[in-house]
Amino acid sequence: MQLPVDFSPDPYILVLTGTGLLIALVAWLPLALRRLPLSLPIVCIALGAGIFLLPQVTLNPLPIRYPEITERFSEFVVIIALMGAGLKLDRIFSFRTWGVTWRLIAITMPLSIAAITLIAGWGMGLTWTAALLLGATLAPTDPVLAADVQVGPPKSGDEDKVRFGLTSEAGMNDGFAFPFVHLAIVLSLAATTGEPWLAKWLTYNVLWEIGAGVVGGYLIGRLFGWLTFHVPAKTKLVKTGDGLIAVSATFVSYGLTELIHCYGFLAVFVTALTFRHAHRDHEFQLEMHALTEQVERIAMMILLILFGGALVSGLLSALKWTDVVAVIVILLIVRPVAGLIGLIGHKADWQERLTLSFFGIRGVGSIYYLAYGLNHMENVQDAERLWSIVGLVILVSILMHGITVTPVMRNFDRSQGRDPDAEEATPPPGLQGKASGSKT
Repeated sequence: MQLPVDFSPDPYILVLTGTGLLIALVAWLPLALRRLPLSLPIVCIALGAGIFLLPQVTLNPLPIRYPEITERFSEFVVIIALMGAGLKLDRIFSFRTWGVTWRLIAITMPLSIAAITLIAGWGMGLTWTAALLLGATLAPTDPVLAADVQVGPPKSGDEDKVRFGLTSEAGMNDGFAFPFVHLAIVLSLAATTGEPWLAKWLTYNVLWEIGAGVVGGYLIGRLFGWLTFHVPAKTKLVKTGDGLIAVSATFVSYGLTELIHCYGFLAVFVTALTFRHAHRDHEFQLEMHALTEQVERIAMMILLILFGGALVSGLLSALKWTDVVAVIVILLIVRPVAGLIGLIGHKADWQERLTLSFFGIRGVGSIYYLAYGLNHMENVQDAERLWSIVGLVILVSILMHGITVTPVMRNFDRSQGRDPDAEEATPPPGLQGKASGSKT
């Protein structure tokens, strides 16, 4: 007997329901996980793996199948995260007060790129261009997944060296790692054409793209700061009370600077810092940061659910045993040692140095860099294997850092004389909650 009503599920309704549940998880899970040795990214990956193991789900979300979508979606998540990171930094920018940042950018990151390149070229048997791309992909600290060890919202105060260092590093290093991604691209093209590459790379990919990115980001930040806080009272953007202005500044900064072929990631972070400096104490800074963070968390959760799906769809299938060993070395030796070398002479105790060096979290930024590099290089060998290596690094980093971040940071706060439970009633803005010990 045929029923008069068709009870088969409408895909649109299923997507709508799933989206609602996802948004609820975005709001609730950080509170539930606040004191547990577990992070929201771990839950998202597990959720994605479970969804894509269902026989009804036929989509195969391997990034190598959707190179353009992978590049653009990860790009979107990163630029939103960079705006949020810049808006929540209370410390005024200067070369002296940002000393820990320069050490991590100018010493730790190049050492990491060099070490990973050598490991990939000699130990893993990759071509040197692929090895360099892997080094540039895995060296930067991720601005998205590093939220658990970053500072709290704007005006929270008490920016300790660890949280400030990791936040500012995650904001700046995306722009400064890009020249090495482009170096891998340039070398792959030069191998085919035989054209000279060094002068062009130094003048265009290094000097122009970094310099123009900084200047462009600064000018756009000044413009948005003036329009928001300093034009005549009736037309100030701050009067709207709408934090979407920060999202607008993100897209305008990234779009305009990319149009003149410079580093949009760096420009967005500089725009955020400049925008924040336009009126550091205004309450509207909190509203802008809160909205960018909500957008970031939703986009991050979607991406990590797809990443979990990719894991159970064969993302790691191209791994060799040497790759697994190399991943462990990269996460447990390369970053911590390079971090400690970069911090030699820095005024910080050993606990602070070890924490700064250990929490070099890899994540969404690495997905973008690899997708961008593979989409622009010629005749890339072992592309599937590169995705497997980067996927394993991200998975191990999320598990290792996600499980350890809560006990490590709580212990660190106690050692600094702060009570990690003092603000427990405050809703957390980060991936696992507001960085413990920050105050509103």
